[in-house]
Order: sequence, then C-alpha cells, then structure tokens
Amino acid sequence: MKTAEVSKKVYYIGVNDRTTTKFEAMWPLPYGVSYNSYIVVGAEKTAIIDGVDAAHAFSQIAHIRAILGDRQPDYLVINHMEPDHSGAISALRAEFPGLTIVGNVQTLGMVKGFYGEVGATLSVKDGDTIALGPDETLRFILTPMVHWPETMMTLFEEEKILFSGDAFGCFGALNGAVIDTCMDTDRYFPEMVRYYSNIVGKYGSFVQRALKKLEGVDIAAICSTHGPVWKERIGEVVSLYDRLSRYEPLDNGVTIVYGSMYGNTEAMAEAVAEELAAAGVRDIAVHNASYSDLSYIIADIFRHKGLVVASATYSGTLFPPIAAVMKAFAVREIKNRSMAVLGSYTWAPAAAKELERLLGECSVEPVAAPVSVKQAPDADALAACRELAAALASTLA
Repeated sequence: MKTAEVSKKVYYIGVNDRTTTKFEAMWPLPYGVSYNSYIVVGAEKTAIIDGVDAAHAFSQIAHIRAILGDRQPDYLVINHMEPDHSGAISALRAEFPGLTIVGNVQTLGMVKGFYGEVGATLSVKDGDTIALGPDETLRFILTPMVHWPETMMTLFEEEKILFSGDAFGCFGALNGAVIDTCMDTDRYFPEMVRYYSNIVGKYGSFVQRALKKLEGVDIAAICSTHGPVWKERIGEVVSLYDRLSRYEPLDNGVTIVYGSMYGNTEAMAEAVAEELAAAGVRDIAVHNASYSDLSYIIADIFRHKGLVVASATYSGTLFPPIAAVMKAFAVREIKNRSMAVLGSYTWAPAAAKELERLLGECSVEPVAAPVSVKQAPDADALAACRELAAALASTLA
C-alpha cells in the first residue's frame, strides 16, 4: 500500500495483508485486512499513530522514510496494544532510537510484557495533550475495554481528526484508495458488522461509554486501525457502531442455525424457513453449523431480529457445533432478539431442554414452547415447526 495524504499534516502509512487467512487465528479474511498506521507531521515534532503487524514493519518504515526523509519521528502513540498494531514496535525503535512511546499506564505495562524494555516512554491520562507545534495538538481519550483494557483514541484537535484504534474498524484490505470519498465503501459495511460482532461484540456497554465521550466532539475524519479512513460516511459508521453496541437488530430478518447429523433436524429448519418466507420475511439466513463459519453466524445473529436454533441431541446434550454457537451467543451477551428453539432426539429429549436452559441463563425468553421431535419428523411435527415459525414471524413487524 502506498502512502496517502489524509490532510496536509496527516499521512497514511499502513499496509495491506492479503495472505493471512484468519484474523486472530479464528475469523476468515476472504478480502484480506489492512493494518492502518498514520503519521502526524507537526511544525516541531512528529508522531506515528499506531504500528502494524511485525511481518510488515519494514513496509511501514519505508513509508515513514518516504514522508520524513532524514527527519526522525519523535513519538509513537499506541492506541491499542494488540500485536497486529504493536508488533512493529521493536523494529521501529531499532530504526528510530530516539522514538518515545506514548500510551496510558495499561499500555506501557503491556509494552514491557510483550516486548521487554523499549527505551523512552511517556505515560498519558484521559484528556492529556502533547504539542507537535503551535497548531498541532494531540489529545488522548481513554476508552477502556473497546476491546482491551488499555484502548484509547487520539484526537488531532486542530484538524478534528480522530485516530480511533480498533473502534469503527472493519475487515477488508484497501484496494488502492484509502479515504472513503475515493472508493465504493458499500462492500466494507457487511465486514464491519462481522468485525464488530466477532471482535468487539462482548463489550457493548464499554462502546456506549466511549461514544458518550465523543458526544459533542466535532470530527472531520475517523482514522481507524482497520479499513477505510472515514470522512463522507462518518455518521453511518458511528450509527452502526451505536446500534450494534446497544444490541439493536439492524433489520427484521431471521437467522436459522441448525446442527443435523442425518437430515432430520435439517428438515425441521427447512420447514421453519419456508413458513417464515410465506409469512413475508424476506431476509432469512440459514446456516448449517457444521459447515458455516462461526464468524458469519455471529454476524447474522447481530444483524437480524429473529433467531431460530435447532439442534440434534448428541451424547445427551447439544450437537457440538450448536454448543459452540450458543457459547458465542452467551459470551457476547446478545439481547433484544425474538427466538425460537427446535430439538430432535432418538431416545433422550435433551437438545431442546438444554437450549431452553442456556437461553434462560442469558435472560432470553423464546417466543413459544420449543418443538422437540423424536426420530424423524412426520407431518404433524413439521406442522408444529411451521406453527412455531408463524409465532416468530408475528413478533418481527
């Protein structure tokens, strides 16, 4: 990725990664991912904002040299310590030995824990500022647990540019352009939902606190650590993060996720999908939990108001892929969903009961009693599935 001008004093110095197949070794990256870094060039001093993954450190250094020439950067501001952003610290310090690392007390503890002694550091608190010149002020906004305890944002006050760390980020490499005004950004919004729901989804209350801190702050550009620089669509991006962090469904669609060994539970899920469609539900996502990647299932659950979970009984409990979905649901503390439960069994009716128990622990009430089917579903069982679907559809308007 080439360097790009965000403003006359701010430059993009990030990189694209199109070879890593799974983010955090879990979440697929079919369109790659960008590791975004920026440099603010002040009249007196310069500041690098966030690093990149260690594998791309030399590209970042080359970008810095291209912009600064023989001038040395003064600060490295770390908004987030996850190694995809901090991995280049050692290489940057080796290349620029006069660099001072800037972070809050949690950040600097993690710097030492991950990378050992790295030389000069500057600890900042919420609201602190540093000056890069008479008209270049950086203010630090602490946003803990979005989504690590040390996370913060940095505001270039005079130019109203917010370096937001992982907040407002998304999957997807940058395809030539950097700023949203120069590209078709529609493709990034589904990947923003998948990114938020999988990476940040558990921490909705903390995202809400961060958004409160930003109320009244005039923002001309959001420079996150993943995805485009947002200028034109800031309102949409902030609104999306606001809705997701309040666990507000984005539409009245339904996610159906099922686990089936021999097709019987699948037949029940198909009957539900058909009845929902007949009832006028247009957006229906059906996932076979044995084949769909968990990240796409979670993203659809965040997106849709309705959720149907169907599981075969396996060793006296849930079918393991459905158990993984339910664990992900519970970990993210998902709320405000209309839910229905289907279970099947051969001799011990465990699946539906276990799903009910887990939903009770999550304080989620199904829209109607579960449908539990012994062995293969007959016409009456499929009719019960359709009745359950109709009950669910009535809650979605």
